[in-house]
Amino acid sequence: MFSADEASRGLGIELVEHGEGTAVVRMTVSPAMVNGHRIAHGGFVFLLADTAFACACNSYGPVTVAAGADIVFVAPAREGDVLVARAEERARYGRSGIYDVSVHRGEELIAEFRGRSRSARDDGRGAPDDAGSRSARDDTAREAPGTTTKESR
Repeated sequence: MFSADEASRGLGIELVEHGEGTAVVRMTVSPAMVNGHRIAHGGFVFLLADTAFACACNSYGPVTVAAGADIVFVAPAREGDVLVARAEERARYGRSGIYDVSVHRGEELIAEFRGRSRSARDDGRGAPDDAGSRSARDDTAREAPGTTTKESR
């Protein structure tokens, strides 16, 4: 999956380690990644963490995408900083998963990211189904009893 990720590789992100449910990626903050305050733009820090998350949640084989994610910025990163993001699986259930990613500069914590994943079903032609399709939404409602969705009202 990572070898086909043009966005991450284009920013110089390197896959350092990977295993089942885990991944470590690294990126150097370039001059093009800093904002008007001369600190790393949060979008690039998010992208680094999201790349680690993507590598970890796709480590089992089925095409897996983000269902949601959030990030807490703890300290600023600056031009020239080498950031390392370490993703670890917290839970997998059905086609869903929860992953935590810590972004560090050396020993200093820069950000904490939590990603929620969803494995796509295969449509029989080797391509994942549309995560926004009615069948995917219906499966979500069936897998989470007691959840009220627009379709179940």
